[in-house]
Amino acid sequence: MATENTSLAEGAADAAAHSSGGMPQLDFSTWASQIFWTALALFVLYKILNGSILPKISGALEDRHNAIADDLDKAAELKKQAEDAEAAHAAALASAKADANKIIAETQAEIDAELAAASAEAEAEIAARTAESEARIGEVRATAATNAKAIATDTAQAIIDKLAPGLADKSSIEAAVARALSASGVAK
Repeated sequence: MATENTSLAEGAADAAAHSSGGMPQLDFSTWASQIFWTALALFVLYKILNGSILPKISGALEDRHNAIADDLDKAAELKKQAEDAEAAHAAALASAKADANKIIAETQAEIDAELAAASAEAEAEIAARTAESEARIGEVRATAATNAKAIATDTAQAIIDKLAPGLADKSSIEAAVARALSASGVAK
């Protein structure tokens, strides 16, 4: 029976709790202790955060900010060095192009001078060989004309001697051959 009384008492307490409004946080009789413990918990949490956690976070943020600022300074310095290097490269490239153009112009002038000298030398040699060849041709023509005259005179002499021996003399045969050759254009 005792257990029945206890269970009835517990059931009555539960019924009273349910009928009083439900949640114990909203019971006005416990607000003072709830406010005290909440204020104490917030004060302890504030002291812990303010004493150890927030300075570490603040230090980490400051270190990160300083590292970023240093990186930005280094990046700006490297950018300036790259721009200076690019300007130096452009100046060196322009200088190299100017030097190359100068060398090309000098080389072209040398080649043109050598070509002109070689052409003049070749033309002079060609003119000399042409004159020499014309002289040889003239000699060959003169020799050919002389030989043609001698052959024609000897042939005419031999023919006349065979057909009519002793009839013609050598000077009249030579005169006749000279007239015939000059009329044909072989001897001038």
